[in-house]
Amino acid sequence: MLVRADASAAIGMGHAMRCLALVQAAGSGTFLMADPPEAFVARADGRVSTLSAAPGTAADAQETASRAHGERADWVVLDGYHFDGFFQQVLVDAGLRVLALDDHGHAGHYAAHLVLNQNLGATEAPYADRATYTRLLLGPRHALLRGEFRDLELPERVAPARARRILVTLGGSDPDNVSALVLAGLALVPGPLEIQVLVGGANPHRAALARIAGPHPVELVTDARDMPERMLWADLAVAAAGGSAWELARVGTPQVTIVLADNQRPAGAALAAEDLSVVLGWHADVTAGALVAAVGGLVDDAARRAELGARGRALIDGRGAFRVLEAMQ
Repeated sequence: MLVRADASAAIGMGHAMRCLALVQAAGSGTFLMADPPEAFVARADGRVSTLSAAPGTAADAQETASRAHGERADWVVLDGYHFDGFFQQVLVDAGLRVLALDDHGHAGHYAAHLVLNQNLGATEAPYADRATYTRLLLGPRHALLRGEFRDLELPERVAPARARRILVTLGGSDPDNVSALVLAGLALVPGPLEIQVLVGGANPHRAALARIAGPHPVELVTDARDMPERMLWADLAVAAAGGSAWELARVGTPQVTIVLADNQRPAGAALAAEDLSVVLGWHADVTAGALVAAVGGLVDDAARRAELGARGRALIDGRGAFRVLEAMQ
């Protein structure tokens, strides 16, 4: 398996990280990336090569096909918005089997053998223009969670009468530094609170976050490698509507959700519609007051937190990567 995905401070690490979950489940696979961040190379145990071509171009497609043949890869996995129908077709015409990950029908035409949209509420509608052989894998039963979430022995969770341990996790890069806005809002929530902010490996704002002072103790954790434990530690999380939403659901941590990127809009809407989270919407529209209302309301509502956590656990069982591998076989 050859994975063609990119990661950076601008686009985050979500595309590459969910592909890493698939590679882990398969037990093998390599990555071809444009300017791969050191944090991800370390996560992938060095199984990363650097792309020579400009990302998303015909030359990129040809280089990907050549690399896949050179490695005798049985599948090429594409995850990114610069991999359109033309890019997929080049790989198919080169005799390769292709899995394309997608969140909102960005490619227009789909030539891949498999298209995976792991989001809640995913439907066939965005993929009407697809090859006759293309199969769709839709919904969170296919959510790609890394091994530490798949094999997790989940303890029984009892919501405390008052939440005090708050986890903030806004992706691998948080390019707009929404974490700072969240800390400003949490500063207005009556204590006592203990706050952990997970700073992704591609996040350029750690120094700025470290200078933020408030009434509650805040711990910054850079590139955490023990995500399940930290999510289980938390009574409540403030998170993005990306892969972390499914990880939090898996462990049963209630969450307040902020949409950080356009591709997260469908997931945010579905999380709200299915009452799996308190969704605040698009990050630029979120105010400190809205955060205070959402977090403050849940802090003192144990029953509501327990309900949200139970709904998440019922939705995500952590076996999605194996279902995708079964479809690939």
